[in-house]
Amino acid sequence: MPSAVVLAEGVATATVATATAAGPFLKWAGGKRQLLPRILDLVPRRIDTYYEPFLGGGAVFFALAARGAFRRAVLTDTNDELVNCYRAVRDDVESVITALRRFRNTPEHYYRVRAQSPSRLAPVARAARVIYLNRCGYNGLYRVNSSGRFNVPFGRYVRPTICDPVKLRAAARALRAVEIRHADFGEVLGAERFGGDDFVYLDPPYVPVSATASFTAYAGDFGPAEQQRLASALRALSARRVSALLSNSDCAATRALYRGLDLEAVQARRAINSVGRGRGAVGELLVRSFRYACPADLVANTDSVITVVDGQRARGPAAGRSATVSRGEPSASSAGKARDARRS
Repeated sequence: MPSAVVLAEGVATATVATATAAGPFLKWAGGKRQLLPRILDLVPRRIDTYYEPFLGGGAVFFALAARGAFRRAVLTDTNDELVNCYRAVRDDVESVITALRRFRNTPEHYYRVRAQSPSRLAPVARAARVIYLNRCGYNGLYRVNSSGRFNVPFGRYVRPTICDPVKLRAAARALRAVEIRHADFGEVLGAERFGGDDFVYLDPPYVPVSATASFTAYAGDFGPAEQQRLASALRALSARRVSALLSNSDCAATRALYRGLDLEAVQARRAINSVGRGRGAVGELLVRSFRYACPADLVANTDSVITVVDGQRARGPAAGRSATVSRGEPSASSAGKARDARRS
């Protein structure tokens, strides 16, 4: 069984984007702020083209962009509203900012905006609507009903930041010249001719983790067949020696999907969950397509673990809000943790 890993003496921690650098402008379930230091340790030192087929909040992209870690980037997602939002911020951020300044944090205004049909709005108005609903909706969730209509209730926040011009302009700078596509992950991973210095980060909707979860108990459209299709795609990348990193929940089903690849168990605190008691430490897996060169190669194998506390790493047991990195089987407590598996 693989042992735990610990930072070797003198190994610098990965640099995370500062408040003045570009960062996520949307709250997103499954965001990677807690795990970002460890994820960046598992990113190759040199990247030509960076691919992220499950864009979401884009935390890893923005962190890498802040470091100038890649020459070009291709970002994709199947959520058309999300893709349009990123494109509008990239192409016309000032108009997005102007549109956001018209919104108000009241239930009446929120439900009026929520009732709008996105297909009848111009791209900038659609983008501003997504950001507004994200900032003022309950718990920052993105959820649609069976008809595809956004149905998250009003969040009742006292003074949410509806418009953050500094953050949006920084995001626009990071997104400049970035290719943003509306596409399924299979279209990207199957069609691209990856070079030796390209890197793929995959952050799909997670396999649900609960006492009753199984391969037949998925929520949303990304079900067991999609999870297996993604696992096959990662194995294909491994066979082609394409550097790729995947994150997913730590459970028996996920470990079976990626058995034989390089697995690393971590625990991270989650702040976005539709059920309050589900917000806490959850077990996750980081899976490498193969042992490509990255800063984590400098980490020694010992019986200790890496603990990430509020974005800072230290040795020893976890304390407070943290992400703990280890190798091997998950503990009984982490295996039973539940998380909101709905991702769009």
